[in-house]
Amino acid sequence: MDIKGLAAVVTGGGSGMGAETARALAKAGAKVAVLDINRAHVEAVAKEINGLALECDVSSEASAKAALETAKKAHGPARILISCAGIAPAARIVGKEGPHDLGFFSKVLNVNLVGTFNMMRLAAADMSTLEPLNDTGERGVIINTASVAAYEGQIGQTAYSASKGGVVGMTLPAARELARFGIRIATIAPGLFETPMLGGMPAEVQESLIATTIFPKRLGKPAEFAKLVLHICDNAMINGETIRLDGAIRLAPK
Repeated sequence: MDIKGLAAVVTGGGSGMGAETARALAKAGAKVAVLDINRAHVEAVAKEINGLALECDVSSEASAKAALETAKKAHGPARILISCAGIAPAARIVGKEGPHDLGFFSKVLNVNLVGTFNMMRLAAADMSTLEPLNDTGERGVIINTASVAAYEGQIGQTAYSASKGGVVGMTLPAARELARFGIRIATIAPGLFETPMLGGMPAEVQESLIATTIFPKRLGKPAEFAKLVLHICDNAMINGETIRLDGAIRLAPK
């Protein structure tokens, strides 16, 4: 898919991998709507790339619908959706204060899994009505974000791992179902990346995580995530797959 001139939507675009992906798509010629729950952050990124800034809670049907409708009016229907919005709080199933808070667990799943599905279903419905872009019948591509924690969740990551495992689990059935519309679905499962999420951890924790990496011996860079996004958009044979982007890391129990 040649993305030049196409409308793209990036959730979680106010920082980290989402922001870098928005920059890469804009540089490649896409018309980018940047969505994030943090208005100040998303406005800064959109201004930088001459894109559209939209405040959006991906777990809310009304908020997601409103954001996509505004983006459509500005840029036309989205042919590309990149879902990077997510949260990664930690809590043990049985901690010092008792059992894991059920509302806390639900919130993580609502943002990471339900939010990803919410954006996918709405964007796919719009894409399905569009004219094909090429002779293969391709109409659009949706790229979701999981995590290596979907496979090797650490202690305290039950909610996060469950949410990201759900994203991995819906990738293939979604690709199979949406194939009749010429819509591809792929998921990226990043390892340890330089993001605000990881940056909020204590320095000693970050150092211990870097020590577990295989090669390269460092954290991943958001630009490397964005490069893979561009390749998935370009390569029509990538469909129904979750790609680990992790430098061969396998997370330890803690």
